[in-house]
Amino acid sequence: MATNFKKSYRFATYSASYITIFLTLILSVFLYDHDLLYWQWPVGFALICFAFCFVILQIRVEQFIYKRVKKIYDDVSLLDATTLKRGQITTDMSTLTKEVERFAASKKLEIESLKIREEYRKEFMGNVAHELKTPLFTVQGYVLTLLDGAMKDKSVRKKYLQRAEKATERLIYLVSDLDMISRLEVGNMNLYYEYFDIIELVKSTFELLEMKAAKKNITLTFDRPYTKSILVNADRERIQQLLTNLIVNSIKYGKQDGTTEVTVENLIQNKVIVRVTDNGEGISSEHIPRLFERFYRVDKSGSRREGGSGLGLSIVKHIIEAHDEKIYVESDFGVGSEFSFTLEKAEELPIEVLDDLAMD
Repeated sequence: MATNFKKSYRFATYSASYITIFLTLILSVFLYDHDLLYWQWPVGFALICFAFCFVILQIRVEQFIYKRVKKIYDDVSLLDATTLKRGQITTDMSTLTKEVERFAASKKLEIESLKIREEYRKEFMGNVAHELKTPLFTVQGYVLTLLDGAMKDKSVRKKYLQRAEKATERLIYLVSDLDMISRLEVGNMNLYYEYFDIIELVKSTFELLEMKAAKKNITLTFDRPYTKSILVNADRERIQQLLTNLIVNSIKYGKQDGTTEVTVENLIQNKVIVRVTDNGEGISSEHIPRLFERFYRVDKSGSRREGGSGLGLSIVKHIIEAHDEKIYVESDFGVGSEFSFTLEKAEELPIEVLDDLAMD
């Protein structure tokens, strides 16, 4: 209580004391000059004067401070109505100082976060413009060439139209990936959980990509023969897309006559881990922290010898996070890379679910 008293009423106490002493001295001198000085009169006057001055000063000072502090609260509340409310207004300077410091610290963090987001937005917009510009200019170039007279030559016309179609496909692919990653980031992508065999899903993904791998004579294989099914609970379509992106990435940056190997292992009782390993060119350690950013490329050259939208790994990360799972990266430059992710393992399934899987 003593501490609170000093904090709240120190100014009024000191000011009232100074005024009381001054007026009491003047009154004492006056009474002494008129031979009316009795000790009861100065003491009584001092008590009354101190009490009166203390009350007046305390009330007036609180009103003075309150009006100005309230204006500060009102101004600040326009910026952050949730953290500063009228019911929290205080005239205690220590409490007010802590409140303002807390508010300033939170706003500083918010400003720093906004700066980072602004830099990220600028980089993202630049990347989108670059990725869209290439196929658009390609299509425009072929169309303008055809309009300038090349259309009359059937062989040239067919060749240019086919190239324009490829550029259009890349553009559609890019827009589709942008739409998907936007929905994943805002949580609008619905996941349809089902039980399925992850081994069969990997095999079907291998079959889809075997022609692409054959162009570089890359072997798609398992680390060992899997004679039993390994059932997981996830969105089958999204996991296949995830596997496709990882395997395509390993083919793009894999060595000629190389290998892409998939391993499925038990991690803990209700989890499995799927590893996609290649013996390609690998990734330098400084690139790994940013590997899953949108449009981030390890190859910074303008030619960008490998195609793609630059969103594949970002989509992979968002699909895994949408499943509340984890993804990991290990890579040695010049040796190869390993991407691994976890999935929920199905332990015991109802009979009707097993029957459905057997029918499939």
